[in-house]
Amino acid sequence: MWRSWLLKGTTCLLQVAAPRLLHQRHVSSLSVRLVTHRLLHRTPCALHLRVNAQSWSRAFKKDAKSTVEFPTSPITVTDIKQYLRSKEIPFHDGYSCLHIPSIFVDPSTRRDSFSLFVDKTTGQFLCKDTQVEGSWEDLQDCLEVMQSGEQDSLSPHVLLGYPESLEEQEERERELREVQRIWSSSAPFADLPEDEVQLIKAMFQITKISNVTLKKFGVRLFKPTRSLVFPWFGGPDSSLKGVKLLSAQSTDAGRVIYNEATVPKSNSYHNLFGLHLVGRMDSEVVLTGHELDALAVSQAAGLPSVALPRGVSCLPPILLPYLEQFKRVTLWLGGDVLSWEASKIFSRKLAAHKSIVSFKQLREDVYGELINTDQVAGVKWTRFLELNRILKGHRKGELTVFTGPTGSGKTTFISEYALDLCMQGVNTLWGSFEINNVRLAKIMLTQFAMQRLEENLEQYDFWADKFEELPLYFMTFHGQQNIKAVLDTMQHAVYMYDINHIVIDNLQFMMGQENLSVDKFAVQDHIIGAFRKFATNSSCHVTLIIHPRKEEDGRELQMASIFGSAKASQEADNVVILQEKKLVTAPGRRSLQVTKNRFDGDVGIFPLDFIKSSLTFSSPVKGKLKLKKVPPKAGNEEEEEEVEAVAAAGKKAEVKKERATKTTKTTKTPQNTKTPAAGGESTKKSQ
Repeated sequence: MWRSWLLKGTTCLLQVAAPRLLHQRHVSSLSVRLVTHRLLHRTPCALHLRVNAQSWSRAFKKDAKSTVEFPTSPITVTDIKQYLRSKEIPFHDGYSCLHIPSIFVDPSTRRDSFSLFVDKTTGQFLCKDTQVEGSWEDLQDCLEVMQSGEQDSLSPHVLLGYPESLEEQEERERELREVQRIWSSSAPFADLPEDEVQLIKAMFQITKISNVTLKKFGVRLFKPTRSLVFPWFGGPDSSLKGVKLLSAQSTDAGRVIYNEATVPKSNSYHNLFGLHLVGRMDSEVVLTGHELDALAVSQAAGLPSVALPRGVSCLPPILLPYLEQFKRVTLWLGGDVLSWEASKIFSRKLAAHKSIVSFKQLREDVYGELINTDQVAGVKWTRFLELNRILKGHRKGELTVFTGPTGSGKTTFISEYALDLCMQGVNTLWGSFEINNVRLAKIMLTQFAMQRLEENLEQYDFWADKFEELPLYFMTFHGQQNIKAVLDTMQHAVYMYDINHIVIDNLQFMMGQENLSVDKFAVQDHIIGAFRKFATNSSCHVTLIIHPRKEEDGRELQMASIFGSAKASQEADNVVILQEKKLVTAPGRRSLQVTKNRFDGDVGIFPLDFIKSSLTFSSPVKGKLKLKKVPPKAGNEEEEEEVEAVAAAGKKAEVKKERATKTTKTTKTPQNTKTPAAGGESTKKSQ
């Protein structure tokens, strides 16, 4: 019944929407069949989401943030293999993906018979030849349409031809035009005067990199901002898909700060710098965290080398298919090389017990920690330097328990604590069950801008654009939640968004949905144990906020003050307490105390000053707020100067406001006063 109704509705919909859509999106007859096929295979409860033009144009939305989503059951590699066998599609079992022949390339023109990769965990697919990507559901639909139509292949535009919205399509086209503008305005090093080449190389510390290597990788100089341009080539024709710009800026202290900017934005396009130089028969590659390292390795070692778009701490899952062909991948950290052979790793897993290792297997890892002490210590804070002295850094795979008195500002502090790390590239997921995400985002944006934006609304878009570039995500849960649902969401976020830091605010909201007949302390121990296991297995740092027990007024909190403290303090790698000493005549004095540090045992305490105007616990440090600079368009120099002036004025007003609150009223002294004592006497006499 509903199928026949749907077919009629679909026909009417296509007739009404066809003139506009055919003009804008070039919808082929095969695409129309594909949409119809998708609609026929949806459940009845989801039909009302599809029967309108806007929803239909979003049928192929692949963004996880889509507002039009259908509940799907988890896919397993067994399910994927069974389906491919049922369709008589051959496949090879790779390290992280299944390899199948691309259905988007004509069989007679295929250079590689197995160029379409299906992720074993999520079912996401990527065709290396055409750059077509999508979900497992998308691939199933394409295969059904192709085989029902008795065709050997499909046009790649079946999926590529469906942008999420007209606005996003225009944004993508604008970014591509910007890429071409930057590329056409940049010059190869071979075309520059020798003295200018030497100056640029000295500025970026690449004096040993030859012009031949720079030309090989396509590195150019963007003259308007004197920035290095690193191109991203992709697709079957290795065309220009994006660029990364690296600029150098000197500070008042004589230091040089390097800023990066990518077009398109780093979260909308992923690629490996230097990938177009890697041959199909290459079995070894060096993976670096920066483009300059890839140049150095290629020139010095003569090996294929590529650079990750966001450093070695972040490997987007969409890039995994590009690494499938290599039997050996060497990770270059800038100083020494950590390498592994894929084939040996997999054969060793089959031969040895997964829970037993020898020192021989740990030897290289131990040596790696000894020679890379700073990297092992973790990411350093820029706003809380005293935390670096005590904790040494923020490390993956650890569990931090954070507590403080009610109303002391735990959430406000942790939001700045996490924001500090997020601004340095630590992908962060917030689980705020006590306050909603809009309010939390407002707090973090205020801390990011270091000012109250409600008083400076004309600056909102400027700061919001910068804030949007941060690798920051929020769970949509609010109120009491089941621990299993939260852990499932966390696991998905770690895989899909490479999350390195998860904040849970707070533990008490995890306990409300559990079995009320079980002792509450046993429930808490179970939840803490689950977070501990998740942090270790996922190599993700979890910061868990726990309310303290009721203590006497004026008494400082201790580790024993943590609610149900035994399990929490035992499982945690770090225990951090926000102390507050109540004062009668003034706001409470706050300090941060580290009472447990499993990394090296150092503990300590240091004071915090809360600045209400910016909701921060750290004073603004000159030169610490780094903003990515996009190369200016022609005639935008005045706009840049205006932005810098606005930022400087904001900082100046901040300092002025602080001084005003701390300065008491004083009486002016006569101009001819020479000493403080004389000034006091003359003032007294004049009065």
